[in-house]
Amino acid sequence: MTGMRGTDSSFSGDAKDALARDIPASPHCRSALLAALSYYGSPDGISVVTRRNSIARLIRHLLLADMRGVEIDAHITGLADRRLRGATAFRLVLPVEFRHVPAKPTHKCDRIMELRGAFLACGSLAASVSGYHLEFVLRTRPQALRLAAIMRSLSAHPKLIERRARPVLYFKEFDAVADLLATIGAHAALLSLEDVRALRETKNRIHRLVNTEAANLDRTAAAAAHQSRTVALLESACGMGRLTPPLREIAELRQRFPDESLAELGNRCNPPISKPTVASRFAALNRLAASLGSEDKEHSKQAR
Repeated sequence: MTGMRGTDSSFSGDAKDALARDIPASPHCRSALLAALSYYGSPDGISVVTRRNSIARLIRHLLLADMRGVEIDAHITGLADRRLRGATAFRLVLPVEFRHVPAKPTHKCDRIMELRGAFLACGSLAASVSGYHLEFVLRTRPQALRLAAIMRSLSAHPKLIERRARPVLYFKEFDAVADLLATIGAHAALLSLEDVRALRETKNRIHRLVNTEAANLDRTAAAAAHQSRTVALLESACGMGRLTPPLREIAELRQRFPDESLAELGNRCNPPISKPTVASRFAALNRLAASLGSEDKEHSKQAR
């Protein structure tokens, strides 16, 4: 059984362990699940190999139940996984009856069991704040086409790519991943996926708020710097004494508190005034500074 680019993540492994404990009540559903595990999980058509002990035990249980009264070898053998140093794989030899391509399931519940078996055998699930990914790595293209058809019959529409000469069916959109997990009965994984999405959306919202606040602070600082320059210009050109009391009050407050916002300056006025009123007073100071600049230019022209 293959996982996504190496061993199953803890998220994927937990989902598989939970599903492996959920044994179908109906005999034909158990048979469909066993057939899927044999078909998608056998690298040689003779035995099933998995890296999860829970899945090996599930296959053994299903074999013993399906072949009741028939003596079979349902022994689980531990193997060294050559692809993963130090990891153990588990192998079960299939009875002859399961060493063939199973008939395509016609009942919906059997199609669901085949999809569940495919996930246990060759599926992999990853979810983090960076995104979601559910994929099935198949051995052959006929397997991929068959599984894709079953998915479409259950209203799931996978994308198909080829990776290292092997077909891969995958889903990346949250809703598609969630719907498929719900279909195969992976409810614990679905709840965990919802937790991941909630965390991801919360972090994104915090980032947006932080970015917005930073932009607001930048605009406030730029406006305050411009107002300070305007006040300095007026003071050097004509002195504060020529300003009206309201304009002189707000100009002096800006000199004393160069980093405060308009609302904060308004609260310092006597009596306090609103932010729009503070803005209108600075607009008046800007117009006065502009008029002084125009007068200076006119005087320069006349002097020439």
